[in-house]
Amino acid sequence: MKQKALWINQIKGLCICLVVIYHSVITFYPHLDALQAPLSTLLAKCWVYFNLYLAPFRMPVFFFISGYLIRRYIDDVDWKTCVNKRLWSIIWVLALWGVLQWQALTHLNAWLAPERDLSSASNAAYADSLMGFITGMLTASTSLWYLYALVVYFTLCKLLHRWKLPLIGLLALVSIAINFLPLPWWGMNSVVRNMVYYSLGAWYGMQLMTWMQTRVWRRDGLAVAAFGLVSVALWFANVPLPLSLLSILLIMTVFYRFEQRYAVQPDNLLNVVGSNTIAIYTTHRILIEGASLVLIGELNAGRWPVWAELTLILVYPFVSLLACTLVGLGARKLSSALMGDIFFSPPARPAPAQAAR
Repeated sequence: MKQKALWINQIKGLCICLVVIYHSVITFYPHLDALQAPLSTLLAKCWVYFNLYLAPFRMPVFFFISGYLIRRYIDDVDWKTCVNKRLWSIIWVLALWGVLQWQALTHLNAWLAPERDLSSASNAAYADSLMGFITGMLTASTSLWYLYALVVYFTLCKLLHRWKLPLIGLLALVSIAINFLPLPWWGMNSVVRNMVYYSLGAWYGMQLMTWMQTRVWRRDGLAVAAFGLVSVALWFANVPLPLSLLSILLIMTVFYRFEQRYAVQPDNLLNVVGSNTIAIYTTHRILIEGASLVLIGELNAGRWPVWAELTLILVYPFVSLLACTLVGLGARKLSSALMGDIFFSPPARPAPAQAAR
């Protein structure tokens, strides 16, 4: 079980790294409109497209692993324990960091980019009123929509697990349909699109893990390649489900085989990152927003020499990932050491006083 926990934790680490890179790219490169070197423009476009192509390898795997890790709570644990151990902690972090992100991004934009028009931004973190913030959070229009999804997914998977076989097919169809008939809220579209992966992990994760671990993949290389080609074609047709399922299978296989061949220690970098995904996830957007606002203004003003501009365009996502990882890990250590981890775990309920004898 220790080995399994480690290799799965490493996948979580990979996924949160991809999430940080995704946000680093979308908050930076599309807003650069005055680059000096043609190569800088080309590199910026390459990062944008590379980020797009990483989509099937990011959230589907993250949600499958998240579902797989809570399968015991779905099948065997009573609701009261689930609320106390699973749901309340996520709701606490979602509410607390929703407010912290909202206030931080509002003040960062007022300070660093007061001319920026955020009136059309459909993100709770950019809301200009309390009601706008609440509406954004309730409709999953928030950078923290992953946490919102975990609460919804767990609740529905536990309520509906007796009908999992027909429902998994229905969720697959809904995941495809939402790409062509989207809801008005971008975050809710993502929640609907990804539920099939979480449910697959929660309901059938053990069977799939066993099947994956016992396969001799050398014999199936041709079939996997053919399915991959079809999946890529469907992805270009706005049907990412097959490619996402294939990415889950391939990533799990690679990490599992690596664990079997090489000893992975608990202090392995990806394992440490995977053990602190919530801290990195909640803190990184604030750091990225501040950095991007400063650097966008600098590059669009043409103040940097061409060599420095090129260097930044080339390495920015990696530097951002390193900074966000260190800040997230540091925030978790400070929260644990100084405040009882209140920023990432709900405060402990006071023990009931014993009746006097």
